[in-house]
Amino acid sequence: MRTALRIPAELSARVPAEQRGPGLGRDAVRLLVSRGTQVAHHAFGELPVLLRAGDLLVVNTSPTLAAAVDGRLGHARVVVHFSTRGDDGRWAVELRAPDGRGTTTRARAGVRAGREVVLPGGGRLVLEGPLVPERPLGAGGERLWWARAEGAVVPEVLRAHGRPIRYAYTERDQPLSAYQSVFALPAPDGAGSAEMPSAGRPFTAALVAELVSRGVRFAPVTLHTGVASAEAHEPPYPERFVVPAASARAVNAVVAEGGRVIAVGTTAVRAVESATGPDGLVRAAGGWTDLVVTPERGVRVVDGLLTGLHEPQASHLLMLEAVAGRAAVGHAYEEALRGLYLWHEFGDMHLILPEETPHAGDCKGNSG
Repeated sequence: MRTALRIPAELSARVPAEQRGPGLGRDAVRLLVSRGTQVAHHAFGELPVLLRAGDLLVVNTSPTLAAAVDGRLGHARVVVHFSTRGDDGRWAVELRAPDGRGTTTRARAGVRAGREVVLPGGGRLVLEGPLVPERPLGAGGERLWWARAEGAVVPEVLRAHGRPIRYAYTERDQPLSAYQSVFALPAPDGAGSAEMPSAGRPFTAALVAELVSRGVRFAPVTLHTGVASAEAHEPPYPERFVVPAASARAVNAVVAEGGRVIAVGTTAVRAVESATGPDGLVRAAGGWTDLVVTPERGVRVVDGLLTGLHEPQASHLLMLEAVAGRAAVGHAYEEALRGLYLWHEFGDMHLILPEETPHAGDCKGNSG
């Protein structure tokens, strides 16, 4: 399935839902619901009646950064994508060649340790080395570099000169607010996500209130999403995450009750599964995760997933297959194509729920 489907360009969501017509809100997207190979079509606003009291939604609170900044590498213009803040104050960055339209192009070649990028306002970035030195060139090993800022405070540079990372399928620049979800919380150290944790975007305050009134619970986690536009479809880079103790207890309580744990986004899956031990218990955790959720590894506590629609070659689909199985994901994507669903961060949504069986509450996914 990851290579058989082709997504027509016209199915890329070019603007946010609220800009597609008068009176529309963020939740004006469609919702494909799959339970095994059974598929149903809904509006996202119907989510409260599709879930049930006792369900737990794991949500990512990472804010989106204005992570793209213009700079100069020698005499050449470059766009710096600030991907991830390190524990020591350095930043993992990606250098890209500008295309003159505000969107991104391929990663810029010729990056090497010791080179300096001049930033707006006069500060500099000194490139120190690849984020993942052991990852070979050509497999994403050259894309993200650790860089040290000199004469500049990166969060201040982003606030003054940054803009959200934008891709060529979008129609125009959007304000940073268009990339924030209702769950986003500012980080004290200025960290955040280079690319929007987009599964939370269609939620509105009113929809969250309705879900809570119906007995649906929430467990906040944080995973700062780095640059994820993987040209070679390489594995994701290590990312910073936090699973608070209260959220760990909430997940464990729902599992013990036989309830359903539904992650809002692949980032929420990566965070909560990184904090789950082989015994199936979630513990408070934080730091860096390089976890890649695959069908072979399986999921330990996640029963369902609310996510956008991903490119057929994307490594995210391995995670979907770990939750639902390859046949189910393939069938759902074929239905999404037939139904002309919209792809990417401003597009439609996909809710993966467990198949309804007499003992559905007694078993968890594909434990590994």
